[in-house]
Amino acid sequence: MKTATQANGSIVLQLDRVTKRIGNKTIVNDLSFTMSKGEIVGLLGPNGAGKTTTIRMIVGLISMTEGDIRIRDYSIKDNFEKAIRHVGGIIENPEFYSYMTGMDNLKQFMRMSEGVTEARIKEVTKLVGLELALDKKVKTYSLGMRQRLGIAQALLHNPSILILDEPTNGLDPAGIREMRGYMKEIAEKEGLAILVSSHLLSEMEQMCNRVVVVQEGKLVTVRSIGEEKQSEPQVTLSLQVSDVELTEQTLKGQAGVKLEGTANDRITITLLHEEVPTVVKALSNAGVGIYRMEEQKTTLEDQFMKWTEGNRIA
Repeated sequence: MKTATQANGSIVLQLDRVTKRIGNKTIVNDLSFTMSKGEIVGLLGPNGAGKTTTIRMIVGLISMTEGDIRIRDYSIKDNFEKAIRHVGGIIENPEFYSYMTGMDNLKQFMRMSEGVTEARIKEVTKLVGLELALDKKVKTYSLGMRQRLGIAQALLHNPSILILDEPTNGLDPAGIREMRGYMKEIAEKEGLAILVSSHLLSEMEQMCNRVVVVQEGKLVTVRSIGEEKQSEPQVTLSLQVSDVELTEQTLKGQAGVKLEGTANDRITITLLHEEVPTVVKALSNAGVGIYRMEEQKTTLEDQFMKWTEGNRIA
């Protein structure tokens, strides 16, 4: 999969050795990473890793002790107003006037933002699938509708980067899937860079182009989703067979095949991708019936546990 960073070199967010200290405690330590136009990046880390502090520094809610953050090449330190114009975000939960309609809430924001038009309101509400609910009062909205209204509001001023802290928090599975679809569509159609902090690793795996993993305030790794699978020449296969013992005996004579374990009528092996046809032929020639063959894929959760040495996500 070609990542958005590879697809275009337009960097919209750059953290350069950012550090945050409170008293004698270092919350974020020498953190650096970049984001490009049109990509979705997941910010991951265990409890207390510094994710929320990092997000708050990016949007200017708290100051950094050292380093710099640049948005569209404007420094948060030196040109805060110009930098923050390119940022849209939902930190924690979106807040609205519940007694007003969705449209009235967006018009209220429009009056506070330079250059926003009613045409833009129609454009973003259609993008997030909310155009049919704009005349309803916000107090009647479901949590998912409120989240979509929040995203619409964050998009009104045509930002370059959208920052979302736990955007699927509290949503049911259907709402989470819906939100994931909107994120991908927004990144593609609006060309936004989207930074997402979430504890739902399975969702991050399906939504993001890359992940930035932090632990104890430090950068652990930056990885493209699926990067390890693409670079790894070996595959791990689980085979459901007619005779496990005969399968073991047959495969022991196959170069490059490693037996990982057996369970009932299944055997797990690791081998080079190009050797799979050879192994299947050898088992067939030996009279082994193969009922099912499944690749054992490494999930983002598996990788996260390895990167953080078993620390929990949060």
